[in-house]
Order: sequence, then C-alpha cells, then structure tokens
Amino acid sequence: MQFQSKLQQAKLIKRYKRFLVDIETSQGEITIHCANTGRMTGCADSGFTAYYSTSSNAKRKYPHSLELTQNLAGDLICVNTSMANHVVAEAIAKQQIPELLNYDTLKQEVKYGDENSRIDILLSDAEKPACYIEVKSVTLLEENGKGYFPDAVTARGSKHLRELVTMKQQGHRAVLFFLIQHTGIESVAPAAHIDANYAIEIKKALAAGVEILCYRTNISSEQIVIDKTIPFVAPQ
Repeated sequence: MQFQSKLQQAKLIKRYKRFLVDIETSQGEITIHCANTGRMTGCADSGFTAYYSTSSNAKRKYPHSLELTQNLAGDLICVNTSMANHVVAEAIAKQQIPELLNYDTLKQEVKYGDENSRIDILLSDAEKPACYIEVKSVTLLEENGKGYFPDAVTARGSKHLRELVTMKQQGHRAVLFFLIQHTGIESVAPAAHIDANYAIEIKKALAAGVEILCYRTNISSEQIVIDKTIPFVAPQ
C-alpha cells in the first residue's frame, strides 16, 4: 500500500489531545493530525523521527497527518491505524496471503452480527463458506521483540471477537488478523496484563474455531506491504 503523498521527515515533539502532534520541521514547529485513538505506547515519544503526509484538501484545519514514527532503536512504526485494512485488502487481492486465496469477491466495512458491527473484510465465493476477517494493527512492543494487543482496554475489540465466534457458529469462516506495523515486533500475544477480558475472549474464540493470522509488514517512507507470518502466543 503506497502512501498517497510523499512523506516528509521531522522531529516529534509531543502528542496531545489524542489526535494532535507537534513536530519540528526545517521551517519550524507545526501541529499535525494523528489518526490513532489508542495510547500509542512507545510509538510517539519526544525525540522520535516523524514522517508525515500532506493533504490537498484546502478545507482541512490540519493539512498534515502523522503516518510513521521511528524510535531511537531505528524501528519504523505505522501510527495511522486506517492503513491496516488497506494493506491487508491489497495483499489478499494480490494473492500474497496463502491462507486467504481463491475467493471471488472482497468487500470492506460490511454490516454484520448481533452487536451492530462492521466487518473489516468479507470474502465470498459460491463454492465455499464466507470468510469474515477482523483486522487489528499491532504496534505495542514491550521487550525482546514481543508485541501485544491491545495497548488499552478495548470493549470494542472484545465485541468483535464475540461477533467472529457467532459467524463461526453459523457455519462461516472467521479470522482475526493481526497486522504487525512495528518492525521491532517478532511475536504477538494478547495483552492480558492490560485487558484481561480481551485475553479471555481470545481463548473463547480459539476454542470456537476462530482462526488467528499474524503477519509482519515491510515499512518504508514510500509504502507498507505484507511481509511474512510471525508466531502468535496463545493465552494459557
């Protein structure tokens, strides 16, 4: 998935009010938008390198958007969570994910379930059950390459797991897709120490037959593309 505009580099000063980030550019300090509702733990510290895009929409109050950061260890991190669905959908369309091949139709943001949800990606084919895919962007790195999801308590995430279980029970295929958007992460586990209920819902989903896929990404200032699978560490 290519970025829509050429990314410019700056120094990150601080993130605040959830959606705003101050950066230091060659022309001075500016405030830019950040499309990320999470805590972004370890992803937006002062002194990190920031990569930002510029919109051509003249009506935007903040024309620039934070896309990537680079921590002091040199790891690149995609902090624009809206990229995740596009990266996965593009990879499926290009047949780059062996587990998700040979479907005729790909749709995004389709209403489904009993709890007023929208599935990120719905694959369908006349010859097989529909495949419901929930995509989660993983950027929380703690130690020794261990990545975790979520980075904050997520009632919405737990709801999505329940919806996937229901789809599986109805005879469909259900997939939780962890897209790793931090180049320092080498494995993924549920963050039970952050959201114990989410880890419980993961265990229930696995028991019900929900599949879990974990794929790394190659990240650069030009694009983000699917790389390879990494281990998922199931909760005990």
